[in-house]
This record gives sequence, structure tokens and C-alpha cells, in this order.
Amino acid sequence: MDIYNSIQFLASISARTMKFDDIFKEIGEFGPYQRRNYVVLMFGWMITGPIMVLSVFVMGNPGHRCQIPGLGNDTYAIQGPNHNSLVHKYIPLDVDGVYDKCNLFNIDQSAASFDNDSRPINASKTKCSAWVYDKTLFYETFVMKENLVCDNKYKISLSKTIFFAGVFSGSFCFGMISDLIGRKKTLLIGVLFQLASTLALAWSQNYLMYVLLRFCTGAAVVGVFMTTYVLAMEWVGPSRRTYAGIIMAFFGPVGDLYALLISYFARDWFWILLGVSLPFAILFLLYCFLPESPRWLYGTGRKKEAGLLLEKAAKYNGKEASSKLLDNVVLEKKEAGKIWLLFSDRRLGVRTVIISFNWLVASMVFFGLSLNTGILYGDYYINFLIVVLVEFPGHALPLVMIDRLGRKRSHFIYMGVGGLACLSTIFTVNYGGQDLQYLTTALAMLGKLFATAGLITIYVLSAELFPTAIRNVGMGSSSSWARVGGMIFPFIADTILSILFLTYTTRKRELNLAAMLPDFLRRTW
Repeated sequence: MDIYNSIQFLASISARTMKFDDIFKEIGEFGPYQRRNYVVLMFGWMITGPIMVLSVFVMGNPGHRCQIPGLGNDTYAIQGPNHNSLVHKYIPLDVDGVYDKCNLFNIDQSAASFDNDSRPINASKTKCSAWVYDKTLFYETFVMKENLVCDNKYKISLSKTIFFAGVFSGSFCFGMISDLIGRKKTLLIGVLFQLASTLALAWSQNYLMYVLLRFCTGAAVVGVFMTTYVLAMEWVGPSRRTYAGIIMAFFGPVGDLYALLISYFARDWFWILLGVSLPFAILFLLYCFLPESPRWLYGTGRKKEAGLLLEKAAKYNGKEASSKLLDNVVLEKKEAGKIWLLFSDRRLGVRTVIISFNWLVASMVFFGLSLNTGILYGDYYINFLIVVLVEFPGHALPLVMIDRLGRKRSHFIYMGVGGLACLSTIFTVNYGGQDLQYLTTALAMLGKLFATAGLITIYVLSAELFPTAIRNVGMGSSSSWARVGGMIFPFIADTILSILFLTYTTRKRELNLAAMLPDFLRRTW
């Protein structure tokens, strides 16, 4: 661009008022400079996935039963005929004919009598205090280490709730910190906090230490993934922003696949935690290549720094631009980092409430299905693989439909169809059981697919609808309601499973009684 054209260019922008997005038309909306930063931030986004799904493997609850009293080398796997006889002798059977997980027979050796199947007659049951575990799926999990089974099983759900309580807190704290001190510094704090807390988690000595550190990892992970997303979007021009956001989210499940790979080969909670910590050390090394958000700099009055960054980006993209581009940009009057500004006017307040509720529902279904792989029939690892793979079409669907149907209409369809699919599993589980297990899994995966699409759409809506100066605190506070859904879902899932199990056992007893009745009548007659 020669001097004459430069003067004409500056004169034209001085003659009108500009929005900040107009600058990207001059420096490049998604040029090489933005793409370089985008790749680094996408890596940061991806590695947060394993932290979110850690409980699937670290808190895996394998098959188990009571340890036989006095048998120090007892194992879950049958070692031989004598071992099988002892297990048959001490461990009662449940309604399905499977060994009881929480009780054993209290046998008085001096007065005990046995039936033809070598099972004690009229022996009382007692709760056990030691267990043996099936090591087919896991060599060791934190559940196995701390015996979080039977009466202590609720602690598994409680740990998930505490984790999402950390995510809830981080959504508020990191959102406000990011708007106050900048995206880049906030990202550094989040990465270091995540690395330290996850490594410390691997050396948890007891349950209390574990849940406290899990709270910290939850707070840190939301700081990383929320800040990477916002920083990436604030460097992209308006015509490319929607697709950049969806594509970034599309690669999110890659992190979950990494967690699956590490867990499948390690099968030990200690090594799994070390494996998911390593990528954050890599992100820390890449941090120095990232620039601050020019939007945040401009919004907080640091126009000179924002102009220099934009000029650098334009030069890297092969464009020519001056820092004077910012002279005619309208400065938003909102004060940065204050959560009450989300309700500064009625329209913005209503928008905040609606977005928050949709975050809650979409995230509750999404994480509810992701973190409860064990309740599905079939292989544990394959089920998790399917749960992750179904996210790819869930991410691709908004990419195709979001501009054709619009954000609001497509989100309504995703949530409606996904909700119906999840509700339908009640009937297949209750009336079909294992006979309809494939249909149950298919319906659950359909629900996960549309919940994923709904979650991606609400991400886009949040990033587009909140003003720049309070965008991060808006996303942080509204997405925090999604964590409320994550906090309550573990206990909702436990309640639903208890009801379904009670219904199933009641129906089975009724069927067994109905099958016995003709024989009883025949013998009586």
C-alpha cells in the first residue's frame, strides 16, 4: 500500500464511526497470525477434556465382593475348587444369583449346618469390612484403594459433586479475574494451578485429600478452557468467529480419546493422573507465543498496546494497517469484571437468565452421560469410546445447521429431541432389561449427540450475545449454572438407578412367583 492509498484509507475510517470487528476486515479475519495462536489455544482446549472425565477411570467401581474371613490371599477371581467352595460357603447370592457385594454369612463353625449345595442353613448375614476386586478392567482405582463401596459408595457421587463445585467456583473467579487482569495472565494462572493440583492429586493419601484437590482441579480446568476459548474468539473476525468456535469445540473430544488411551494401557489411577498432567507442562512452554486480547486491552483503555498488537498481526498476515485504526472505534461504556453489570438493564438480565438455564440443562445431560459410562451394558472402555465418538457428529451438526436454522431454533430442536431420547430409556430399561440393551445404549447415545449439539450452540450464543467488556464474566457466570447441573446429577443418577433396580427386582420376584404358582397348584391338587 503506497502513501497516497494510506492517506485515503485513514481518511475513510476517520469519516465514520467503527466497531471493533471492523478492524479485522483490514488486518485479516483469520490470517496466519490468528491461525498460529488458534492452534496453540486449541491444544489448551483439548487437554482440559481428560480432567473433566477423570472420574470415569480414577473413580471406576469394578466388580467386588466381601473378602473371605481369614483368607489373606483371597482374590475376586476363582483360584481353584477349594477357593470356589469357600466363596460359595461364605458369600450369599442376590436376587439375580450373583454373589452379594456387601454382605457375608456369619458362620459359627462349631454349630453350623449346610444344605446339599454346601450353603449355610439359617446363618445370619453381616456387613463386611474388607473386599476383593475384579481386576479385569482396572489394576487399581481410588475406589479400590479407599474401599468406596457399599455404605461408602455415596462418596463416589459426592466426589463428582465436589469437583463440579470447584468448576462452579472457577467459573465465577476466573471469569472476573480474566476481565480484570487480562486473558493471557489468567491463562497462565490456570495452567500452573491445573498442573500443580493434578500432580498433587496423584499422591492423595485419603479421601479428604482427594476431594479437596479434586475441587482445585475443577476450579483450574474451567479457568483454562474458558480463557482459551474467549482468547481464541476475540482474535477472530466476525464472519469466521462462529465456525472457528465450532471447529475448536469439534476437537474437544480428542482430549477424551487421549484420556481413554492412557487409561486403557495404564489401568492404574496414579499413572492415569500423571499422564493427563503432562500436556499442561507442554502448554506452559507454549504460553510465551500467545498474545493478549486486543479487545480486552482496548476495552480497559490500553489503546496503544492494542494498536501495536493489531499492527503486528496485520504485518504477519501480509496486510498494512496503523495503530490509528482504533481512533474511531466506539468504546463500550461497560465496566470490566463486574458481575452485576449482567443485570444492568432488563434485556441483558433476561438474556443472562435464559442462557444460564440452557447451560444447566445441556451440561447436566452431557456430563451425566459422559461420567456414567458404567451404567450402560457392555464393555466399559468400548462404551466410553462410543460416548466420546458420538460427540463428533454432535459437534458437526451445529456447523451445518446453525446458519440454516438459526441459533435459537436449532438449539430448541437439539434439546427437545435429546430429551425425548433420554426419557425413552426409562421404558427400555424397565421393561426390556438386557434384552433391549442395544436399544437403551442407542437412545442414550442419541441423547448425548443432541446434548453435545445443544452445548456447542449455547457456547456460540454466549460468546456472541454478551458485550466484550463483560463477555468473560458473562460466560463464566452463565456457564457456572451448568456446573450446578453437574453437581446434582451424580445423586440424581444414583436415585434413578435405585428406583430402576427396585422396580426390576420387584418385577423379577413377581415373575418368579408367577412361574412357581402353576407347579404349586399342581402339587396341591
